[in-house]
Amino acid sequence: MGHRGRGYSGARETQYHLDLVADEVALRVLGAAGFRVVSEESGISGSGDFTVVVDPIDGSTNCDHGVPFYATSLAVLRGDELVAGLVMNQATGTVFEAEKGAGARRDGATISPSGQTEVGRSIMAFSGLPSRHLGWAQYRALGAASLEICLVADGSLDVYGVAQHSTLHPWDYLAGLLIAREAGATAADYGGALLDTADAVVRRPVFCATVELLDFMLSAGVI
Repeated sequence: MGHRGRGYSGARETQYHLDLVADEVALRVLGAAGFRVVSEESGISGSGDFTVVVDPIDGSTNCDHGVPFYATSLAVLRGDELVAGLVMNQATGTVFEAEKGAGARRDGATISPSGQTEVGRSIMAFSGLPSRHLGWAQYRALGAASLEICLVADGSLDVYGVAQHSTLHPWDYLAGLLIAREAGATAADYGGALLDTADAVVRRPVFCATVELLDFMLSAGVI
């Protein structure tokens, strides 16, 4: 692998050395378990009845710079059906997980969203920089989509979405999508696109604690 220190790998824009190391481990473990794998870092490998969509390190910049908010995200699909998701904050060891129809958990304890319906009382987080204020109480940009979605699922945040021209790929959000759904949160794509996909496509999703907040965010359009 060569140099395994901090900084960019040079192989692909915004890819760090740590991404390659984490991907190497993920492929070895998941491949040995008999999964087909779709990885942000290495694309499609292996074969099997189940596909694991993996972001070996979501929040690579945080990790590289020592900010303790980065995760490994694993989403499992059976065909086109999203059936399981796991997101682990590698800095703290906190684990979010869900199975379809079985609820969502944080470190083994059942979680649920905040139930917040009022924009003026909401804490929102975004990928990208919002171009205007929507009337939220507070705003965050934490740098790891999978974890931020899970914070909507457990009630720490009320909204997480993308701002301006920012987008996410399925490996960024797919595990969090199931965790949020199973917790009782709601999600949609700003353009109405399908979120449940293992394809290497871009999406503009928004995750909200309640239907009321989701309706508001979708009506607000590009932020």
